[in-house]
Amino acid sequence: MPFGENEEELWEAMKPRFRPRLVSDPNARYARTLVRGTGVAAIPAALRAIDRSARATLARVVRRTPEVLVKVTGRKKGAEHLAAHLDYIGRKGEIPLETRDGELISSKAEARQIAEEWSEALAWRRGATVSAVSMVFSMPAGTDPETVKQAVRETAERLIGDNHDYLMALHTDTPRPHVHLTVQAEGLNRKRFDPRREDLFRFREGFAEALRSRGVEAEATPRYTRGQGRAGTSMALTQLRERIRKGASRQPTDADMRQAREAMLIAFGKAAQPSFVGKSHARWESIKSRYGAAADQLDQTGKDEDRKLASEVRQFLRDRAIIETVPDKVLRDAERRIRAEQERGNGKAGPDPGVPRGTVPPSSRTR
Repeated sequence: MPFGENEEELWEAMKPRFRPRLVSDPNARYARTLVRGTGVAAIPAALRAIDRSARATLARVVRRTPEVLVKVTGRKKGAEHLAAHLDYIGRKGEIPLETRDGELISSKAEARQIAEEWSEALAWRRGATVSAVSMVFSMPAGTDPETVKQAVRETAERLIGDNHDYLMALHTDTPRPHVHLTVQAEGLNRKRFDPRREDLFRFREGFAEALRSRGVEAEATPRYTRGQGRAGTSMALTQLRERIRKGASRQPTDADMRQAREAMLIAFGKAAQPSFVGKSHARWESIKSRYGAAADQLDQTGKDEDRKLASEVRQFLRDRAIIETVPDKVLRDAERRIRAEQERGNGKAGPDPGVPRGTVPPSSRTR
């Protein structure tokens, strides 16, 4: 059977799943088409062009192509809040802000004026408080920062267009080059910019495609299609955990303490893992079977490049034999602590507990 006949089934395994909101959600209709695979989702964009084919996507997944990061970092309420945010992303005038038209803004007064203009549009609305939505677009260390900025601009032009004003700021003060994109919430047609999960996925796809068109390898697949559990933590919680691991703090977070207590109960057989853990494992097994079927069909095409990809797919599956969620990692750490206590009770040295109780161990994931 030609590999092309299996592309739609393979994409079904790699595309995201969205749960539509049931009340007053303008994105619900689009979300339902994604969930059911109907309408425009019946022929995903990834299958409408050669460079977005299921084969190409599968190759990028198994070759661990760097994944783009796009996330909403906050919603700015009112001129004061927005002006403070613009001052932050502009590093108090050290980094110029770029407008939708490419104009550079470096003075605090100009940024303040924009914050007031964006907020004045809310005066006619009853109950509306969000003046702007802040987003971050990021790539791994080593990616050319200017290319990242150009890709973000192209993505914004395509997916936001002229209906909403926006500002951009490129930051290179961390290993990962990233762009802060701040979008005016009120559009010219009075529609609000309020990105949801499905919208963020479109931004990720657009960002990755813009990077690839500039010669940068990038992909935008859901974590579970790569055999990875949910990230499931906020930036604030991640920073708190990082402080603990670096020794700046010895007080574990409330979230980590709660997870640790639940994991201990599970380790002692007094509780069960959350239901989503089992569902995540089952979904990964289903995806693995589809990847395996794709590898078999690639072998049958007779092409050397397809046989090479088939071998890479099987190696990827061996490396990703199981998917490990956050509860899995916490449980593994709890079991380690129990064994250490038992060994100390038997007069053995046991591993050094080191990290305070309740903290989650550093990720052992490899790329």
